[in-house]
Amino acid sequence: QVQLVESGGGLVQPGGSLRLSCAASGFTLDYYAIGWFRQAPGKEREGVSCISSSDGSTYYADSVKGRFTISRDNAKNTVYLQMNSLKPEDTAVYYCAAAYLCSDYEVDFGSWGQGTQVTVSS
Repeated sequence: QVQLVESGGGLVQPGGSLRLSCAASGFTLDYYAIGWFRQAPGKEREGVSCISSSDGSTYYADSVKGRFTISRDNAKNTVYLQMNSLKPEDTAVYYCAAAYLCSDYEVDFGSWGQGTQVTVSS
């Protein structure tokens, strides 16, 4: 069964850090771009970051640029999202998903995980 599983969410104070993991089972991540998305209460899901499969190119939403870092460890079949300098507006459920190429369109992504909650609050 092809599946992505997110983990690493939690409650953190503003300015703190978290590292999210996206682990694959049933397929090899090497051949796929992996995107991170988030959905805050009452808002549409938005793209946060993406890492390509070919050359490891990375892409970030303007709102997280300079604070978040996406990386992949193909040996562990896992993609990470390091989140630093967290803000209350980063509070959301974070999802990862796979695609052939990084894209601005969610429809290009599949094998969505169940999500992990990130709450930034004092």
